[in-house]
Amino acid sequence: MSTDKRHRAVLVADGTRPHLSGELKRLEPVVAKHLEVVGRVLDLSEGTIPDEAELVIVFGGDGTMLRTAHLMGERQLPVLGVNLGKLGFLAHIRPNHLSTALPKICNQEASVVEHLMFDCSLMRHGEVVETELGLNEASVLAGPPFAMIEVQLYVDAELATTYSCDGLIVSTPVGSTAHSLSAGGPILRKDLQAFVISPISPHTLTNRPVVDSADRVFELAVPEPNEGTSLIVDGRMMANICSGDRVRIARSRATFKLLGIPDQGYYRTLREKLGWGGQLREDPPTP
Repeated sequence: MSTDKRHRAVLVADGTRPHLSGELKRLEPVVAKHLEVVGRVLDLSEGTIPDEAELVIVFGGDGTMLRTAHLMGERQLPVLGVNLGKLGFLAHIRPNHLSTALPKICNQEASVVEHLMFDCSLMRHGEVVETELGLNEASVLAGPPFAMIEVQLYVDAELATTYSCDGLIVSTPVGSTAHSLSAGGPILRKDLQAFVISPISPHTLTNRPVVDSADRVFELAVPEPNEGTSLIVDGRMMANICSGDRVRIARSRATFKLLGIPDQGYYRTLREKLGWGGQLREDPPTP
C-alpha cells in the first residue's frame, strides 16, 4: 500500500446480528475520514471481497474474524479487527480507539503479522473428497453415542501414537487460545510456525499436548468411529468420519495477515484478555 493515496478498505460485519451491522453503519464515517470505503460485506456465507480492496476492517468478535478469513480464501488481505465481542484476541481494537488506530495505518506505522493457516483434507479410499482452509484448529470429536474413540496420529506418514480420548485437536498458534487451551493445551505465540496436538479427556494420563513444526504433515485416523464422530474446522462441521477415512492437515500457502497497532503488545493482550493479575494479594488478617 503506497503513501500517496487513500487506502481502499472493505467493511465486514455479520448482517444477521443487527447490533453488529448497526455499529458498522455508525462507525463508517470514522473510517471514511481516513480510508476510501470500496464495499461492505454483511453476508459472511455468500459475500465477496471487492477486487480493488487493499485491506479489510471487521466489526465483531473473533468468530467474525474467522469467518472473514474463510470468506477471503486464498486471497488474504490485511485485516483490522474492531472488537464488539468478548475476548477479542484477533479483533483487539475497541471502537473508541478506531479514530487513533486508522491514522497509524495510513502513515505506515502499523505492522502486518502473518499467521499460520492450514489446509484440512478429508481422504476417503485414497481420494480427497473435501478440503477446507482453516485458521484456528481442526478437531476430530467422538460424537454420539459419546463413547471414547481411538485416534491414530501420523506425522509425515509415521505413526506417532494412538490416543484413547473424546477427541483430538490440531491447532495453530492463533487457535492455541481457543478450544485447545480449554483442553489443557499450551499458549503459543501467534507468529510461531508450529502446530499443537491436544487430546480431549485422554484415557491415559501420560498423554500430553505435543508441539511440532508447521512443516510437518499430520494425519488422523479413527479405525472404529462412533455414529456421530465428526471433523470440525474452526467451529464448523466439515464431515462425518467413517472407518478408513484419513484427515490430513498441512500448512497452507495462504497466511492470515493481521494488522498490528503500536502499543498493543502480545503479552499485554494475553494479560488483559486472560485476566492475568500479576502478584498474589493476601487477604487482610481477621480482626
